[in-house]
Amino acid sequence: MAGRSGRDFIRPELTDLIPLPTGSELFVLPGRRPVGIEPASGEAVNLDCNPENPSQGIRAVAAFMAPAHTAILSAAFEKKRADVPVLPLFAYTAVGWYRDQFWVCGFRSDSDPRQEPDRFEPENIRNKTNKRLKQFPANRLIQHLGKCSLTYGCPAAVNYFMEKWEAPLPTSPVCNASCLGCISLQPSGCCPATQDRIKFTPSPEEIAQVAVPHLKRVKKGIVSFGQGCEGEPLMQAKTIEQAIKLIRQETANGTINLNTNASLPQEVASLAEAGLDAIRVSMNSARPEFHQKYYRPKGFSFDEVRQSIAAMKQKNRFVSLNYFILPGFTDDPDEFEALCRLVEDYQPNLIQLRNLNMDPDWYLDEMNYTSTAPPLGITNWFRQLKEKFPALRFGYFNPPLR
Repeated sequence: MAGRSGRDFIRPELTDLIPLPTGSELFVLPGRRPVGIEPASGEAVNLDCNPENPSQGIRAVAAFMAPAHTAILSAAFEKKRADVPVLPLFAYTAVGWYRDQFWVCGFRSDSDPRQEPDRFEPENIRNKTNKRLKQFPANRLIQHLGKCSLTYGCPAAVNYFMEKWEAPLPTSPVCNASCLGCISLQPSGCCPATQDRIKFTPSPEEIAQVAVPHLKRVKKGIVSFGQGCEGEPLMQAKTIEQAIKLIRQETANGTINLNTNASLPQEVASLAEAGLDAIRVSMNSARPEFHQKYYRPKGFSFDEVRQSIAAMKQKNRFVSLNYFILPGFTDDPDEFEALCRLVEDYQPNLIQLRNLNMDPDWYLDEMNYTSTAPPLGITNWFRQLKEKFPALRFGYFNPPLR
């Protein structure tokens, strides 16, 4: 078995392999050949046919790991031609087969069970979702979340209807960035978005009608603005501010969180003043030039992102970095140093180890990325971060704060 770090193929360490987590998926990769390690020489080999039956064709395979798991190596493949279509917006982890089971190069990065695939019976999800949809036919946000639950199986929407953990509060049909890996809006002819973006801005009252009962009923409950089915929530900051005030008039329970590109620090400061407890800042890189290339921002820069973090910390609020992991890029020594400087200067509380959901070739090409030194390796990168910043927390999900 081979894995991939950046553009290099390597043999995984045995300690980097775990059984394929329950709830993961396997993808064949059209137009791509698998790469393996030749046992005798230890060299990477591009396979163009099934070695056990040369008359058969062959295609590369990748794993899309279940939530709460982070990749150590990407899937090892090479494109048959330069013009093969870009892969859909998923993460592609190295996977192998040994002793009657699949193994992946990854690790469990959060013990929280909030998105375990077997946590609810499908029939129960359907019944509870439909019941609430009938109860609130005039609430557009609840109706939207019903589609997310029943059509897409969105774990956050499901948790809302099942009254568990974290409930989503999508608010914004527009965005001030054109992210390469946006999962709710892609240009025609590119890889398809994985879900439909919300087409309206809910009222503060509609938002509160979702959030207040959830925070009152759910122990250590969370509600979060900024979801995969919307643009940038800060574009609707005034609506969110009014919603937060309505929520806090009704209950002091739970955590109000904002998942954001952190582009508008003045709006972040106003939301913190209104009662926002936490933000999760999406970030592909701690280096401004790569952040710019991925987010393709409209009217903001990485400096505004840093200012937004500072605005929350000045109010003694909780800050997570939603730090996209791509082996060979994330653990580049220059990237590691840039992340360390960011942590030292702005003191985020937690790093969420989320896999980058993009075709790795597309991403590296668009970044025009060339390494100047060997990568640290994700395992070593993780160990060094924990040693350097003992107070820094790591995970995968937004944590409850009360």
